[in-house]
Amino acid sequence: MANIKSAAKKAQIAERNRLRNKSYKSAIATLMKNYLRALETHKEAPTAETKAELDRRLSLAFSKIDRAVKAGVIHRNTGNRRKARLSKSTKNALGTV
Repeated sequence: MANIKSAAKKAQIAERNRLRNKSYKSAIATLMKNYLRALETHKEAPTAETKAELDRRLSLAFSKIDRAVKAGVIHRNTGNRRKARLSKSTKNALGTV
């Protein structure tokens, strides 16, 4: 435990930031997995509904990644790389972007 008040406050802030970062990273991983699952579903049985769901999930994943970059949780290049991987998986699976 910190003996100095400012050190205790820094520890408190670090814990708050750790939990925020963990939340963002977990949400990004979940949204990416959900998108890839929806992509497989659409690939197996392409319909207008599955395409709409696929677009919605891609939009949610991109949005969360962009918010994490803006909050400083992940680096800009990491965010761009993750978005590129999602787009590439779409292109490989469906032949379009």
